[in-house]
Amino acid sequence: MTQSGPRARSRPGKRPIAIGLGAALLAGCSGQAIERFESTDAVGDPFTQRLAAEYRQTVAFEAGQMYDWGDAAYFARKGAQVAAGERLPPEAVEDWAIPTALVEEMSVAHGRLAKVLDDGARDIDPQAAAVAQAKFDCWIEQQEENHQADHIAACRDDFLVALTTIEDKLAPQATVDVPVHLVFFDHDSAEIPEAAGDALRALIDAAKSGGIPQITVVGHADRSGGEAYNMGLSMQRAEAIKAALEAAGITGARIVLEAAGETAPSIATPDGVREPSNRRAELLLR
Repeated sequence: MTQSGPRARSRPGKRPIAIGLGAALLAGCSGQAIERFESTDAVGDPFTQRLAAEYRQTVAFEAGQMYDWGDAAYFARKGAQVAAGERLPPEAVEDWAIPTALVEEMSVAHGRLAKVLDDGARDIDPQAAAVAQAKFDCWIEQQEENHQADHIAACRDDFLVALTTIEDKLAPQATVDVPVHLVFFDHDSAEIPEAAGDALRALIDAAKSGGIPQITVVGHADRSGGEAYNMGLSMQRAEAIKAALEAAGITGARIVLEAAGETAPSIATPDGVREPSNRRAELLLR
């Protein structure tokens, strides 16, 4: 395959050579690139420092165990740029001779990695982001050679573990529903009915159990009276709930009162209609 662009490199192949690693590193461009990388101290942010360390492992493996001087030198050059603080991207699938049957899988994986990196993974979890990128690059290099199943699997699995860790951190947090307790009132009344005892007790128990810093009480009215009158009645209902909460030992500073009057009915009705479901107080635990 003809190499061009940033990935251009000489690839003599993986052949056992009866020559020590130290001697090999002293000869040719590959050895010089590896030596330069090995002597470079990593600077920059936590992401580039960890990524440089990961590339050092890749280079040591390719040169020291696989005798693959071409790929070792390639990742040494890339690692040197990273060690200098440059945030280089992961390898592009189209730049490597990946078996056709695996191109889609690796392209999807690359897309997932690119997304989390674009979404800030390098800063949110620089260690996992660096491992994910280095192991993807390891996977793509091993997959091009396509003859060491255990090495391919190791790189792919390590990549997926790191990627999943990042995706979990970046996943939107589920919205927590605010618990709502309802107390219903009789027509034209702000007195808490005896039937509301269970709802109030549940609210009081939840508030006393801890973790609920504020209770918002919203009074409502149906549309059987005038708007101004219903606004006042709904506030009276909220105040009645507050008095019951304070009597149970919940401090008034934790209780916020609001009045909605007839503006937010539970069941829409024409003006002047009595509707029991709308004569209520909503108690929101926040």
